[in-house]
Amino acid sequence: MPSSPWHWTLRPALPPEPMASAESTESERKYEPGPTARAPRFLDIPGVEHTGEPAEMLLEAVYFDTPDMELARRAITLRRRTGGPDDGWHLKLPLGPDDRQEIHAPLGQPDDVPPRLLERLAAFTRGRELSPTARLTTRRTTTRLYGPSGEHLADFSDDHVHAAQLRGPEPKGREQGAHWREWELELVHATPELFRAAEPVIAAAGARPAGHSSKVARALGDTWPAGTNQGPLRPRKNGPVRDVVLAYLDDRITEILANDAEVRREEPEALHHMRSAVRRTRSALAIYRPLFNKGAAARLEDELRWIGRVLGRPRDAEVLRTRILADLGGLPDEQSSGPVRGQIEHELGAKYDGGYRRALAALDSSRYFLLLDALEDFRNHPPAKAKAERKAGKASAKLINQAIGRLEKSERKARRTPDGPRHDKALHKIRKDAKRLRHGAETAVPFHGKAARKLRKSAHRLQEVLGRHQDAVIARELLAGFADAPDLSESSKAIYQHLARQEQDTAEQSQAAYEKTRKKVWKRRLGS
Repeated sequence: MPSSPWHWTLRPALPPEPMASAESTESERKYEPGPTARAPRFLDIPGVEHTGEPAEMLLEAVYFDTPDMELARRAITLRRRTGGPDDGWHLKLPLGPDDRQEIHAPLGQPDDVPPRLLERLAAFTRGRELSPTARLTTRRTTTRLYGPSGEHLADFSDDHVHAAQLRGPEPKGREQGAHWREWELELVHATPELFRAAEPVIAAAGARPAGHSSKVARALGDTWPAGTNQGPLRPRKNGPVRDVVLAYLDDRITEILANDAEVRREEPEALHHMRSAVRRTRSALAIYRPLFNKGAAARLEDELRWIGRVLGRPRDAEVLRTRILADLGGLPDEQSSGPVRGQIEHELGAKYDGGYRRALAALDSSRYFLLLDALEDFRNHPPAKAKAERKAGKASAKLINQAIGRLEKSERKARRTPDGPRHDKALHKIRKDAKRLRHGAETAVPFHGKAARKLRKSAHRLQEVLGRHQDAVIARELLAGFADAPDLSESSKAIYQHLARQEQDTAEQSQAAYEKTRKKVWKRRLGS
């Protein structure tokens, strides 16, 4: 080990990805070398022990975007690049100031964006076509930087770039395109501390941090749009209560957009996560509705309810199928592996498949894209009333305590409702109110701290108990319907009836657990 105090903690190597669509995390910084800049003294960077021989390559990349440059506005880049070891399509999604998620796909045809990348972009392009915006030709010289044990820390690239715009007329004075030189330091196995360690060495070589976020941004110059990423909004206790809603909404929009691609790719739990983000958004809008134009908030809630139901149908079928098959697995082999299992798998499998197809169709609909537009417009230009300027701590406590009152009202109604389907429906209403309260308490954690966390925990417990009750009620009704089917064998009928009784027992146990849990919520109120 060198005498330097720097000792790098290496980033773990990523497992190999299939060639059809490989993913990695890119961490790099760009620099603008001055006219007298010389190659940095790499061995002066603490932790760098030796370097590889410089390697030169010629890269040509064509960048794509929508007509209104929506990808650029979101700091997303899509390109098709030839030359070098990683030729192909590259999609880069922002993760932080220096980090981006990079997704690769094979070269294919020059103007045909690979379907897997289109899936990733659908929530951002929203039906708009992608077309070339710029072509960049780069003569790159890359030097590998190694640590004391031979570990590959980073790559330093010296790029000579020629760029040409592919849309509209070239700006005056740039008929032959733009030319410039830039440096890039990209981490391989080193942690971000290497950036800080390298700064004085790169500065001494005559370079400064680049004034552009990417090569294509510099190539497009004044036509490059202003970014939408203004950094996370963090509400303050004495700040306006409006910021509570907008910060929470911003986080949920980010979740919805991220899970959109996962749902399209049918990733495990993606439906659940996206529906959860939709529900949280709707809960926050419902609780804080008095702060905003009633019509605007109500329209958003209606559309969120629509997409939530669409996502919920396949998810509910999946949960129900898993539940009933697990109960069936507890029976003797001759009962659990017979025609009953086949019918459950067929019926609920068909509901799941059909529901998923309808969900995918909804995600490609103009109605869904308009909903995404409306959510972002509400966040960016909130239709707030004057009361939205009240202090966050006091105003949020009042609105969340009103949600507790709503829950209490539903509970009193349930206690007056006799046992039976109407009582089950009343308990389900309590569950939905508990869920809304839980999400409301979640918004208030930043400034109500422990009290909001306790309220959220109590509401979540109530929601879980009544969720088990509701799941048991639905399963019981489904199984009872199967048991009443004509031309059913006596053995199959007996199995369905047995499973239905099990679900009835679960429903009764869950209702008893609810009675023990509910009082903990009523005792909690948020102070101002």
